[in-house]
Amino acid sequence: MSLVITGATGHLGRLVIEHLLDQGVPAQDIVAAGRATTKIKDLADRGVAVRAIDYDDPATLRDAFSRADKVLLISGSELGQRARQHRNAIDAARQAGVALLAYTSIANVGTATMRLAEEHQATEAALRASGLPYALLRNSWYIENYTGQLPTIRQHGAVIGSAGDGQVSAATRADYAAAAAAVLTSDDPGRVYELGGDQAFTLTELAAEISAQTGQDISYHDLPAEQYAQVLTGAGLPEAVAAIVADSDRGLARGELFVGSTDMRQLIGRPTTTLREAISTSVAATS
Repeated sequence: MSLVITGATGHLGRLVIEHLLDQGVPAQDIVAAGRATTKIKDLADRGVAVRAIDYDDPATLRDAFSRADKVLLISGSELGQRARQHRNAIDAARQAGVALLAYTSIANVGTATMRLAEEHQATEAALRASGLPYALLRNSWYIENYTGQLPTIRQHGAVIGSAGDGQVSAATRADYAAAAAAVLTSDDPGRVYELGGDQAFTLTELAAEISAQTGQDISYHDLPAEQYAQVLTGAGLPEAVAAIVADSDRGLARGELFVGSTDMRQLIGRPTTTLREAISTSVAATS
């Protein structure tokens, strides 16, 4: 069985491949596909097939998918371009006759109003229209969205956002990767999975956990979305990206990143990594 993992040069894609190898999937049955393939030379050295792809170049997608049984389409990173790019990948998978295309979407996409959900909604619609067997991995936030900011949070003594008291069912990339690997190696013909951590938290609770583990007084400062976007722009984010981030916090406040299902736990066969565990790991790494 040939499994193609797109986005293999990114964090999530690499972790999916590592999970597949740990599960005993033969390296020669895995295709790691991405742009900057020099980043995954070590995977090639371990026997994984490496293919250069570009979502904007359908020929590279057709070549990578040509002998695939299952494809994991990890959503692209170019905001505003992703719906078109994903259609290219879906078309290539359809032409290859793959048995399953799994796509990393966003939690609660059917009811989400945040701007970040729009391209996921368009991609899901394209998948349904394609006639391909598919699985939708509707992921909530990565905990790393927060732990990756730990040095800045500690520097300023604050978590800043526009999420109000909204709860986010964040999980680690490793947990999402384990879930994706489980779907790819399952005999299930495909379904919709709402994926997130077992224990949702607010940004006030995030700040409190950082305080507890660092001994530093960290508070959560809630701002109107427009003001939060200005703060992000001042920190160096492009205006368009800052607006998307602030708008996503607005969605978080509305409950759009809260996941009440147990799909993640069932797929990975264990409880998800807790916020306490993730922060502990991050604190140790940055101390």
